[in-house]
Amino acid sequence: MKSYSVFAQFYDELTANVEYSKRAEYLLELMKRLGHDPGLTLDLACGTGSLTLELYRKGVDIYGIDGSVEMLSEARMKCAEAGADILFLCQKMQSIDLYGTVDTVLCTLDSLNHLKNGEELQKVFSKVSFFMDPGGYFLFDMNTLYKHQKVLGNETYVYDTENVYCVWQNRCHKDGKVDIQLDFFQPEGEVYVRSTECFSEQAYPVDEILERLAKAEFCDVQVFDELTFEPPKMDSQRLVFAAKKQGRN
Repeated sequence: MKSYSVFAQFYDELTANVEYSKRAEYLLELMKRLGHDPGLTLDLACGTGSLTLELYRKGVDIYGIDGSVEMLSEARMKCAEAGADILFLCQKMQSIDLYGTVDTVLCTLDSLNHLKNGEELQKVFSKVSFFMDPGGYFLFDMNTLYKHQKVLGNETYVYDTENVYCVWQNRCHKDGKVDIQLDFFQPEGEVYVRSTECFSEQAYPVDEILERLAKAEFCDVQVFDELTFEPPKMDSQRLVFAAKKQGRN
């Protein structure tokens, strides 16, 4: 996975519409409906730590892991300014090595779609399972094949904010993979300086995701349309999965 060195500088500005507080409330309500106390919680692929901070403010015992030093630098500065003492570790999702087990793992905003292929996805599921207490929950979301093929597709998007002008270009493949190129134009005096980052996202059929979860010893998996408690729809763009670690009723 990429480190997103330039993207990290503008990530919060370009994702201002994400509504992290609303997402934190949704996750807490989901756990309540599951009858699950979050306990010690890991925010996997936490990025700049916005969701981590929101859950911390709501009383969750949480820490974050991300593979990007630049993203974590933004997260640490943000939490320090907020007076939040949150631990952040720099580790790749496929090779997390925790100090002990956790009760809950969260992975949001299609972070798992950034993995290269199904084998890497399986590695993450297995690692999460290994460090999770029996009866714990893995809550994550993923972009759907519909979103990759019908929404992202081969589209181009433009974001014009106070500090950066960003051109987002997509190239969609038949297997559900989308190659993404971000061109950032930063004002420096009377000129703009261009920086480019490229990465890919891979979407998977729900059946494959469920099979890989079962292989990693997760059970009782529930799937919802994003930010709802409704079942997936034909045009769902992002799905939420709630997977229970085997070993406790």
